[in-house]
Amino acid sequence: MILVFCTTKDSEEAYNLANFLLDEKLIACANIVPNIRSLYFWKGSKEDTNEYLLIMKTVESKFPNLVKKIKEKHSYELPEIIAIPVSNADPEYVKWIEESLS
Repeated sequence: MILVFCTTKDSEEAYNLANFLLDEKLIACANIVPNIRSLYFWKGSKEDTNEYLLIMKTVESKFPNLVKKIKEKHSYELPEIIAIPVSNADPEYVKWIEESLS
């Protein structure tokens, strides 16, 4: 199981992206975290923006296609797509994630 983080410009994009990825069976679950503040450099300028964070649960085998689909649907030129392996989790929850994606 992995957690995948992706920021979006607003709640509508986060919601639409999560629903699309669920329908494609690329993720088993998504949480939308509202109103995060992101500070970063983009094309030589320091940016300070309000964004929404998607936290998605999936399995590693889905990650390459997940990245492809996010890039196809996302409004950003270079969306943040970061995966973190889950080293410990409730085995029943992991089983549910895996079964949801089969």
